[in-house]
Amino acid sequence: MELSISFTKDTAKYVQIYEEIKVAIINKKLCAQDKLPSKRALAKTLNVSIHTVQEAYEQLLAEGYIYSKERLGYFIAPFEFEWNQHLQDHFPSASTAISHTIKYDFHNGHVDKTAFPIASWHKLLKKHLNIENLTISPWQGEWTLREEIARYVARSRGVQCEASQVFVYSGTQNQLQALCHFFGSKSHVGIENPGFKRVCSTVQQCGLLTHAIPVDQSGITIPNETLHLLYTTPAHQFPLGMVMPIERRAAILQWATSKEAFIIEDDYDSEFRFKGLPIPSLAKMDQLQRVIYFGTFSKTLIPSLRISYMILPHSLVEDYQLFHQDQKSVVSKIDQLVLAEFMAQGLYDKHLAKMRTIYRKKQQVLLAAIHAHFSEEFKVIGEKSGLHIVVRLPSRLSEQNAIQLAMQVGIAVYPCSTSYQQGSHEAMVIIGYGGLTLEQIQEGIALLASVW
Repeated sequence: MELSISFTKDTAKYVQIYEEIKVAIINKKLCAQDKLPSKRALAKTLNVSIHTVQEAYEQLLAEGYIYSKERLGYFIAPFEFEWNQHLQDHFPSASTAISHTIKYDFHNGHVDKTAFPIASWHKLLKKHLNIENLTISPWQGEWTLREEIARYVARSRGVQCEASQVFVYSGTQNQLQALCHFFGSKSHVGIENPGFKRVCSTVQQCGLLTHAIPVDQSGITIPNETLHLLYTTPAHQFPLGMVMPIERRAAILQWATSKEAFIIEDDYDSEFRFKGLPIPSLAKMDQLQRVIYFGTFSKTLIPSLRISYMILPHSLVEDYQLFHQDQKSVVSKIDQLVLAEFMAQGLYDKHLAKMRTIYRKKQQVLLAAIHAHFSEEFKVIGEKSGLHIVVRLPSRLSEQNAIQLAMQVGIAVYPCSTSYQQGSHEAMVIIGYGGLTLEQIQEGIALLASVW
């Protein structure tokens, strides 16, 4: 792959790299299974830091354009539909889309990087960056970190587990791949529809059979299919944002028990709930060990940390350890030790409290701006928790037109349509706010209203 970019000063370099590769994928200059250059090679070619390339790759990974293979690198993800035609039909052409500088990026995966506790982190990093720690961690993760994670989920989400049940990975996609390999290619997996696109593609790439399970106002519905695994996001359904009520949670657990299936509870965004009291996690309610719990530090700290975790029921731990016993850790030992001490000193809880205040204010400003600038024909949904909302568009405005008009004034909002595996759906867009300042949120929404 030849990539040449004339960087501008108006946009972060990693964003420009991300956009360039995304456009190449859309225009089929890069095809499914094509291998991307290594981070080091591309950094050298473009004369940028490896970290800059890593951020670009992580964004492409998060949006499902690429996938990674351990020790092999990054590859272009396959798509089940004609992606290029889809973009031509529903969104502005790639050249048009990137010709406008993005001034306000309302991406749901962005966080407030300015609030990251750099001084505290740097102090701990200096402490643990020594000759004794230049080795690889045990494949399951550092024991001290696993202990801290077990303590954290117990006090924050009511999940009672031991450190031996905790497995540390480099992201949700990485641990999902490992879990899929453990269950095997003949397994059937139910996935929320709509839901995370990369979850469906990851499961399919591992050779498992996927089933689209409809979502209603209470979250994922009770499956009719015979499944081995059921993936759900009960704390903040992606993308629609509803919080699964206690009655549905109990029904899902009862279903899993009766069918001898396992539930993957992806508890992303659970730390940020802005209305009402926290609803117990499925794992807390689970008395019969049917829930596999997913957690991540990407939203609470920073995405580039690349640390997530999976908590297995006791019944699966021994077989899972045996199955993966020849694996090696994919997470930096030093980063694990730093995070473990960061948590042990109470700094993580302190940081979370600060971020809840910051994000609550940002959401208040976002909702106030929408109320001030838009008519009631624009409906906001999913605002009870998480770092994004969904706006249901009026009949006069299609999803593709809304995104195109926004792009023309330098605003990036994101489609809901790509989250659907099948079926019809309303015109809706995803608006994230974690990575923007209060002023940017106000200015961006006002500008958006001027073109919608």
